[in-house]
Amino acid sequence: MPTNRPRPVTGSTPEPTGPFALPATTHSYLARAAESLHDAVVAPDVPTRYARAHVAALRAAAALLAARARPAASAGSRRRPQKNAWVLLAEVAPELTEWATFFSAGAAKRAAAEAGSTRAVTEREADDLVRDADRFLAVVEQALGLAPHVASPQLCILAEPTRRTRAG
Repeated sequence: MPTNRPRPVTGSTPEPTGPFALPATTHSYLARAAESLHDAVVAPDVPTRYARAHVAALRAAAALLAARARPAASAGSRRRPQKNAWVLLAEVAPELTEWATFFSAGAAKRAAAEAGSTRAVTEREADDLVRDADRFLAVVEQALGLAPHVASPQLCILAEPTRRTRAG
């Protein structure tokens, strides 16, 4: 678990640590992840709930990448193949490889859900992904040395049996 201990001085000025040392883009992605997570919780339909939860996780991954990733050194005119965020996340934060693999596996379902498929995901899958994206956001916040957010009480609503049944 990262600490907020000061790093050794490597030059004439110490390197800043803690949340203020994070790039603004990291904070922006974290805020957008939280917004997407909220959108998932209140989404009126299953495909939207699944898609918004997956996007929330993707934005959380982008926040970590913005903080940790460094551009690859240019190797002449050879172009390296592009990698998706989940592959990059596993490279930059190996401790999050399982999360990256998990969310990468759901990308096709997200695409189908975004395309309007009502059979792409079940209600249970959507609700589970919302909770998983919420947990992942907290893991990313901790990995960045931030206090993890408090889960929304609305996440409990997703588990209520009345929401799962269609009978009225």
